[in-house]
Amino acid sequence: MTIRSFFAVPLKSSLVRRLADHADTLCGLDGGSLDSDSRVRWVDSASYHLTLCFLGQIRLDQVSALEQQAREWLQQQPMFAVQLVRSGYLQVNPELAVLAAQADPQPELMQLQQRVAELVAKVGIDVEEADFRPHITLGRLPAPLTPVAFDTADAKIWPSPDLRVPVDALVLFQSKPGEQGSIYTPLFDIPLTASHPCQNEPVQAAAV
Repeated sequence: MTIRSFFAVPLKSSLVRRLADHADTLCGLDGGSLDSDSRVRWVDSASYHLTLCFLGQIRLDQVSALEQQAREWLQQQPMFAVQLVRSGYLQVNPELAVLAAQADPQPELMQLQQRVAELVAKVGIDVEEADFRPHITLGRLPAPLTPVAFDTADAKIWPSPDLRVPVDALVLFQSKPGEQGSIYTPLFDIPLTASHPCQNEPVQAAAV
């Protein structure tokens, strides 16, 4: 038996509410609506998360190996915060394009993403991370439409999310298809430490 899974950073409820307001603004600017005729299939805000790494289909025994490996590799990983700098269309893979809030590719975030990719590879799972960008999916484009089917010139004037995301935990989610979109179930979570192992002063999580 295999399950579809991915690693992501969970979001605080206050941040989720502000992102939902941002998605409502983008919905109006894109000329769509939240009804069934919308060009974008808007994601329920309860499913918002900052995606770091897609694993695809994995075996159940690999879930246990991933948890053990993640707890060993990330037990000294300090928490930090990233800035959501813009929203726009993002081609996740050849079959899927999304409208997403995208994070600033700051060193701490890219180092964590690389570390996650390395621990996944150590368990024997192959992932393609070369062009992957951490993001929060706000909506999906219904097939067969892709971003080129839209007037992307207007995207240049879309407002920035301008939100800081505390990265203080990592979660492996299972993804299952549902009638109203994907259903995400947390399989395990790894809290990050509040202090850097080489420092005595605590690192304060950014407020949202």
